[in-house]
Amino acid sequence: MEKKSKYWRRLDNAAKLFTAASTKRDTRVFRFYCELKEEVQPELLQRAVEQTVETYPLFLSVMRKGAFWNYLEQSDLHPVVREEYKEPCSRLYFKDKKTLLFEVTYYRRRINFEAFHVLTDGTGATAFLWELVKNYLYLAHKEEGLEEISAVSEDVTVQDHEADSFMKYYSPELGKKKDRSPRAYILKKNRRENGQLQVSEREVFVKHIVARARELGVSVSVFITAVMLLAIHEEMSRMQEKYPVTIMVPVNLRNFFPSKSMLNFFSWISPEHKFGEGKDSFEEVLAEVKHYYKEELTQNKMEKRISKLVSLEVHPVLRFAPADFKNLCIHAGAKVSERSTTAVFSNMGRMELPKTYVSYIERIGCYTSTPKMELCVISLQDKMTFSFTSRFDTDNIRRNFYRILEEQGVHADVIEADYPEPKVPGDLEVTVYKSYTLVCLALTLFMTIAGLNADLIPIARPLRFAAGGVASMWAASSIGFFKRHNLLKNVVWQLMAVSIASAVWDFVTGWRGWSTDYVIPIVSMGVLLALVVISRVQRLMPRNYMFYFVFTAGYGFIIPLILMVSGMVRMQLLCMICSAVCLLFFVWLLSFKGREFREEMQKKFHV
Repeated sequence: MEKKSKYWRRLDNAAKLFTAASTKRDTRVFRFYCELKEEVQPELLQRAVEQTVETYPLFLSVMRKGAFWNYLEQSDLHPVVREEYKEPCSRLYFKDKKTLLFEVTYYRRRINFEAFHVLTDGTGATAFLWELVKNYLYLAHKEEGLEEISAVSEDVTVQDHEADSFMKYYSPELGKKKDRSPRAYILKKNRRENGQLQVSEREVFVKHIVARARELGVSVSVFITAVMLLAIHEEMSRMQEKYPVTIMVPVNLRNFFPSKSMLNFFSWISPEHKFGEGKDSFEEVLAEVKHYYKEELTQNKMEKRISKLVSLEVHPVLRFAPADFKNLCIHAGAKVSERSTTAVFSNMGRMELPKTYVSYIERIGCYTSTPKMELCVISLQDKMTFSFTSRFDTDNIRRNFYRILEEQGVHADVIEADYPEPKVPGDLEVTVYKSYTLVCLALTLFMTIAGLNADLIPIARPLRFAAGGVASMWAASSIGFFKRHNLLKNVVWQLMAVSIASAVWDFVTGWRGWSTDYVIPIVSMGVLLALVVISRVQRLMPRNYMFYFVFTAGYGFIIPLILMVSGMVRMQLLCMICSAVCLLFFVWLLSFKGREFREEMQKKFHV
C-alpha cells in the first residue's frame, strides 16, 4: 500500500456537523471492542497499534481551527496504549488541546478502540479494529504457527482512504428541495446520577435471528427496527401517541456508491410508526417498516440526501461565515433536529475474520455516546452482539425489546460486562473554577456597593477601583483557564484582554491616554517577543506558531497606526516603534518562512 499522505485535509460534511454538535455529555465518540479468550498483553498491543497506524496513517491527525472551517492536520503524536481508566465513550477532543482523536485501551481480555466521529465512521472503525486485532493476535501467536494475513488491498492508496466521497457524489440540482421532518415522540426519562452512560449488552445466535427474519420475509434490520418501535410504544401514554415513534437508522453509503474512503460516508433514514390509529400489531408495524426501507434505500434517494447535506456547506454566503458563528448555528440546528428522532439503531453488519483468528476471539461489540437511546448491532461468525446505550435511568425499553424478541423465537443471553472504576478526577477543575468565579463576583459586588456609598463610609471610596481590579483579575485568569491547553493562544488572548482592559480603565479614570501611548504598543511588542521565546523553548514547528505570529504582528502594526491617525496618541514614538517592529517581523516571516506562511493561511482560510 502506498504510504503517501496529505499534510492536512478538510473535514468531510458529517465531520463538520460532529465538530459543532459535540459537547461534554454528547461526545460523539464511539467504541468498538474485541473480547479475546485470553488476557491482553499490553506491550504486544502497543506494538500492534504502531503497526496499525502505519497502515492507516490518517488516524494520526489532530483537529485545528480555521477562520471558516476546522480541519485535520497530520501530527507527530503517537498513540500510547493504557489500561482502561475512564467512562466508555468519554470525550476525546478538547478545544485548543493537541490530541489524537482516537484511543486504544485494554481491560483484562478486552481491547477497546474509541474514536471521535470527526475522524471516521463505523466502516472505518471496523477496518481499524480488524487490522489492530489481526496484528495483535499474530504477534501473540505467530510462534504457534498462526499465519500473517493482509486486510488491505495493495492497490489502495492513502489518498483513497482520505477521499471526501460526499463532495464526489454531490449534485447541486438535487440538493435544492428541503424536506421538513415532523416532530417525533421524545423519551423523557429520569437521567442517571451525574449523567453517566449506561451500557447494556446481550448476544444472540445469528442463525436464529436470520431464520426468523426470513420467515417474515424481511431483512434483519427491518425486523430489529420493528421490534424497537414496539418496545418504545409500550412505554407511551395515550396522550403521547399523537407523535410518531421515529428511529434514526444510519446507512452506509458505500453500499450505493463506490468508495474506499475511511472518512465519514453515511446518511440515514427515519422509519416511523404512529401508534393509536388501529394498526399497531407486530405484523402491521413490520409491514410498514418493510415498505419504508424499500422506498428509501435506493441510490436515487441516497444521492438526494447527500446533495441536501452538502448544499448548506457550499452555500456561497454560509461558506464565508466565521467558523465560530457556523458552529453555533450547526449546534442549534442539531438540537432542533433531535426533536424528529426518538431513538437510534445502527446495524454495523458482519465483521469478517479468518477462522484461524476467530478461534482466539470471544466476541466483538460496539456502542456510542448519545443524548438519545441507541442500539448498536454487530456480528462475528455465529454471534450477534446487541448494545444499548443511554443516559436514562430505566431498563423498561430494553426489557420490552428482548421480551418481544423472545416472543418471536429469538433468545438473547445477557453479557456480564466488566468495567474498571474511573481513575480521572472528573469535574474537579471546573468545580474549582466555578468556586473562584463565585468568590470574585461576591468581592466585586460588595466592593462596588461600598464604593457607591462612600458618603456614609468614606474609607470605602477606593473600593470602587479595587472592584475593577478584581474583575480584571478574574477576566485574565479566566482566559488562562479556558485557553490553558494552548500557551500561544493564551498569550494572544491576554494581549486582547490587556488592550481592552487598559483602555476601559483609562476611560473611567478620566482618560489621560496612557493606555494608547504606552500600554498597547509595549504589550504588543512584549507578546510578540513572548511568542518567539515560547516557540523556541517548546521547539514548535512553523505550522504550530505561524498563525499567532501573523495575528500578533498584524495587530501590533495596524492598531497603533490607527490610533496615531485618529489622533488618540500624544506620545507617538512608542507607537511608531511598535508598528515598525511588527512590520519588519512580518517581512521576515514572508522572506524566510514564506512557504510555511502560505500553507498556514491556506489551511486557516479555506472555504
